[in-house]
Amino acid sequence: MIVAFSVSPSAGDETGGVSEAVARAVRVVEESGLPYELNSMFTNVEGSWDEVMDVVKRATEAAGVGASRVGLVIKADIRPGYESGQLSGKVDRVRRQLRQ
Repeated sequence: MIVAFSVSPSAGDETGGVSEAVARAVRVVEESGLPYELNSMFTNVEGSWDEVMDVVKRATEAAGVGASRVGLVIKADIRPGYESGQLSGKVDRVRRQLRQ
């Protein structure tokens, strides 16, 4: 499965930014060893249901350190039989279509 998730604590820095909290969350994802991609809105992570959900939970907890509330948005692509290689595979298939 691929999960796109975004975490945002209730309290940001003096400009309203949450990059420090998001970095704590992404560090959890990095340390998990699961394939992932970071973009300006979401972190995409790929693995089995249990692996991915565990990482999302721990990343959310890390982002929420010092905050009274954390917002979490999750979108999942659950495709049996495809547990790896889809972060790039899905994009590659679209690019092939664009070249036709």
